Amino acid sequence: MVGARLGQYWLTLVVCSLLLLRTEGDSYVGITYVQNVAATGAVCLDGSPPAYHLDRGFGSGINNWLVHFEGGGWCHNVTSCLWRSRSPLGSSKQMDQQLPFSGILILFEYPDFYNWNRIKIRYCDGSSFTGDVEAVNPATNLHFRGERIWNAVIQELLRKGMNNAKNAMLSGCSAGGLASILHCNSFKALLPKGTNVKCLSDAGYFIDVNDVSGAKQIEEYFSEIVDLHGSVKNFPRSCTSRMKPEKCFFPQNVVQPIQPPLFILNAAYDSWQIRNILVPDTADPHGYWGQCKDDIKKCSLSQLKTIQGFRLEFLNALSAVGKSPARGMFIDSCFSHCQTEFQGTWLMPGSPTISNTTVAKAVGDWFYDRAPVRMIDGPFSSSSICAFVHK
Repeated sequence: MVGARLGQYWLTLVVCSLLLLRTEGDSYVGITYVQNVAATGAVCLDGSPPAYHLDRGFGSGINNWLVHFEGGGWCHNVTSCLWRSRSPLGSSKQMDQQLPFSGILILFEYPDFYNWNRIKIRYCDGSSFTGDVEAVNPATNLHFRGERIWNAVIQELLRKGMNNAKNAMLSGCSAGGLASILHCNSFKALLPKGTNVKCLSDAGYFIDVNDVSGAKQIEEYFSEIVDLHGSVKNFPRSCTSRMKPEKCFFPQNVVQPIQPPLFILNAAYDSWQIRNILVPDTADPHGYWGQCKDDIKKCSLSQLKTIQGFRLEFLNALSAVGKSPARGMFIDSCFSHCQTEFQGTWLMPGSPTISNTTVAKAVGDWFYDRAPVRMIDGPFSSSSICAFVHK
C-alpha cells in the first residue's frame, strides 16, 4: 500500500512539474533516443530505449557539460514497476518529444551555466539508475537495467563531444539527486583526465529515520527496491562491506568516499520526506497529520515539535558530508522538494535565499571556487518566507 501511494504521488508530481515547466521554460528541447541498445541491454522498464534531451552549448561554454538526472521516485515490486512501465517514468514510448528546460537548465537567465551543453537524462528505470538484472520475466517483460542506461547515455554523450569537456557537472533532483551522489565517482572516472568534475544533489539527501509510529518503513521500502533491481553490485564496496545493502541508498552512508567536489542542496523540511518518510499514510491511519503535511503553517504545536526534530535529524545526517571546502551546501528552511528545476526556486524575485544569496548564486560560487559555500538556514518560524514554497 505504501509503495502504491508513493507511485501515484510521483506520477502526479511529474505531471504537475511538466505543466509548471511549460510556463517557465525558455525553450523546448527535442528528445534523443539512445541507439543500438540491443547489444548492451540498456533499456527502460518496458524494454524501450532510454532517452535524453540535449541543448548544445556555445561560445565559452562549448566544452562545458551539465548532465542532469530527472527524478521521480522508485518502484519496489513487480506491481508498482508494471504500473510505472506504462508511464513516462518507465517507458520512452510515453515521453513527450519536446521538453521545456527551466531552472538550472534554462538558456538565458544566469551567466554561470547558460551556454553550457545541458542534458536532461530521462528517468525510466525506477532505481535511481542502479539496477542491473540480466533475466527478463516473459510474463511481465520488465527490465531492471538502470546502471546500463546510465553508462549507455554517458558513452553516447562522450561520442558527441563530452570527451573534450573542460568543466562537467552531474546534477539531479530527488531520485535523480540520489543518483548524482551514487554515480559521482563513476562520472569522474568516465571523463577525460584533467576535466574539472563536480556533482550536485538537489533534494536527494534522503535520511534514515523512524516515522512517527516508531517504524522504519523507508528502510524496508529501499530494501525491496535494492533486491528487485539487483542494485547491490553497483553500490560502493565501502558501504556494502559495513552494512545492509538498503542502507547504501541513504546518502549519509555513501557520501564520505566521494572524490569529486560535491554540493548538497536540500530543504531542511523536505516536503517529500516529511510526507513519506516521517509521516507516511500508514503511520497516520486517522489522518491527524493531513493538514500539517499539506501546509506546515497549519501544524499543531506538537506536530511542529516533531518536524523540528526531523530537521535536527537531517542536520545530524548531513554531518557525514564533512567540512572540506570542496563540499558545498545550501540548506534552507523551505517546505519544498527540488529547487534547481523550477525558476521560482532557482532564481527569481522572491526565490529562497540564505544571507541574501539565491540557490543559483550559491551553486555558481561553489562551482567556480569564488567563495566557500556552506549555508544552513535557521529553523522555520511563522514568518519564514519559505513557508509558502510547496513542491
